[in-house]
Amino acid sequence: MSDPIRAVHAPRPVGTYPHARRVGRLLFLSGIGPRDPATNAILGNVHDADGELLSYDIDAQCRAVFANVRTVLESSGARWQDLVDVTVYLTDMERDFKAYNAVWAEYFPDIDAAPCRTTVGITALPTPIAIELKCVADIGRDAGAEE
Repeated sequence: MSDPIRAVHAPRPVGTYPHARRVGRLLFLSGIGPRDPATNAILGNVHDADGELLSYDIDAQCRAVFANVRTVLESSGARWQDLVDVTVYLTDMERDFKAYNAVWAEYFPDIDAAPCRTTVGITALPTPIAIELKCVADIGRDAGAEE
C-alpha cells in the first residue's frame, strides 16, 4: 500500500494527483515546478499586456523549484538529504543547462552526498515553466542515524 501526501504549503498540483506518495521507505514526489505557493504565479516569468510570455528567469525558476521540493519533502517527514534520485526536465537545454547546473551545485556542493540526477531536454511542460523536477527520497533512516 502507499500513502498520498498533500503538502498544504506547496503549490497546488496542476492535475488530480498528490504532491507525493510514500511506499515503504521510499517517497515519490510528483513533478514539481516553480510556482509560488501563495499566488500560483510562475516565478521568473515576464508577460506582456496580453498575457503572452516574453521571457523567463531560469535562475529564479530553479530556486523556486528547489524551495517547492523542500516544502513537499518536509511536509512528508523527509529532509533534503533524503533525496536519492532527481529527474530534471528543461524546456531549453542549450540555454538553461549551465545556469541550472550552477544552482544545483549550490544546493548540492558535495558530490558524494548529492542524489543521482538525470537531465532531460523536452519541448514543453503542461504550464509555461522552463523546469520541473521529479524526485525520489529514501525516508527510512536508521534509528541511530544522526540528524
